[in-house]
Amino acid sequence: MKIFTSGQVREIDSYTIEHEPTESIDLMERAADRLNSWYVRHFQINRRVVIFAGPGNNGGDALALARKLSERQYRVLSLPVDLGGGLSGNCRINLDRLKEQGISEIRTIASVRDIPEINQTNVIVDGIFGSGLTRTVTGAAAEMIRFINGSGATVVSIDIPSGLFGEDNRTNDYTSIVRADYTLTFQFPFRSFFFKENAPFVGCWTVLDIRLHPVKVGLTQTDYRTLEREDVRGILSEREIFSHKGTYGHALLICGSYGMMGAAVLSARACLRGGAGLVTLHVPKSGVDIVQTAVPEAIVSPDSSETVFTGDPGTDNFQSVGIGPGIGQGEKTCQALYALLSSVKVPLVIDADAINILAEHREWIGQVPPGSILTPHPKEFDRLAGDSGTGYERHLKQIAFSARHGVIVILKGAYTGISEPGGGYFFNTTGNPGMATGGSGDVLTGLIASLLAQGVSATDAALLAVYVHGLAGDLASESRGEEAMIAGDIVEMLGAAFMQVKRKPMGESSRK
Repeated sequence: MKIFTSGQVREIDSYTIEHEPTESIDLMERAADRLNSWYVRHFQINRRVVIFAGPGNNGGDALALARKLSERQYRVLSLPVDLGGGLSGNCRINLDRLKEQGISEIRTIASVRDIPEINQTNVIVDGIFGSGLTRTVTGAAAEMIRFINGSGATVVSIDIPSGLFGEDNRTNDYTSIVRADYTLTFQFPFRSFFFKENAPFVGCWTVLDIRLHPVKVGLTQTDYRTLEREDVRGILSEREIFSHKGTYGHALLICGSYGMMGAAVLSARACLRGGAGLVTLHVPKSGVDIVQTAVPEAIVSPDSSETVFTGDPGTDNFQSVGIGPGIGQGEKTCQALYALLSSVKVPLVIDADAINILAEHREWIGQVPPGSILTPHPKEFDRLAGDSGTGYERHLKQIAFSARHGVIVILKGAYTGISEPGGGYFFNTTGNPGMATGGSGDVLTGLIASLLAQGVSATDAALLAVYVHGLAGDLASESRGEEAMIAGDIVEMLGAAFMQVKRKPMGESSRK
């Protein structure tokens, strides 16, 4: 799904109105129908609905919803907000329709003193400001927003929480943004929904399809997308009947140190489950027995050291190389990583300690082969690229880092973000908080290396691995629960996740 700026969404709205063709008031009615359908599925009829309707089109959506909920016998109190500038045309039409209906109680409010009593059993619908907002909310509107946030009621925001900008909120006043429990946005999410600092305001967000014109959606350019099943389903081709292990590549994983061999085991298992024909693990001598017992399918390459990675194992015979999980950051390991960077001829998957070593030796980043994939979590990325005050700022640094160094960066977390050197950016839609457990990132490293070994391009390998990794976590959560999940559960669900990704839609014929 594409992610557009607020301005682009307005252009798509206008195109839909002109070319469908439809009237703008009818498009608003369509949006209200979707809001109404969602609302009645989530809230019982005995809860009073208090609807704050601003003077613009967001307020028009809110007033149209008030009318439709009133028709369903919900107890609706409509509060048109008078900010002194009059109403937009469609907002005025919907207020007149609501008055003509004669069911909903209507009280125009101009200040917080005009707001009637609201208690915790009520549901507030926030329709004060939409995505067209370009300035921090001040004055009476800001006071109303603070009242809503302190009311204790359940809050549902239309389109976007009032006061939140669609993209960059670094200069915004967070005390003047509605804290929604639910946000119902139209057709596309906004980029601001994907950053941690905005989560207390956005709450649980849902995209409602209001059938904006597909031609304009297709023609409108954007670097941003959500990562969905349809984006990755065709990446892996069907296996040929006469294929063999050599067909699917040989991956090298440099992982583990004394006391951290679990990282090597998890990476190797994920690499094998990802479909690589052969997997070699380069580990310290003390880990040989461990990995040969835990992962008998893997080949073991012992390092000369008993405890850490100290020497380049040679990479000429491998189609992919992953390095970092559990290797530590000792001096000899740092030297060995530099030697690898100087000799390797294939893109690397760089994770964990390998990223932290690069952060300590930033002058080495230029040695990283183009097309390599780095998989930091936020703190690791901050060490690499400098501290960020907000998730949005880190996001901008990630994009710049990818472009500057010609690498793909997978910034792990909720809505894991994948940046390409050419500027493309994906927010992942799979995964859950149960994956916040030691070893989860090691699984991802092995999975990416596996796909690269099979000849999948770096971009496609990053996209498919992130999506499948998150989906395996979702499947593991369903069977184990988020609290009880461990990284090994994610590995065990990789097969089911691949099957779900590759499952053909209804009506599509099977390949002969």
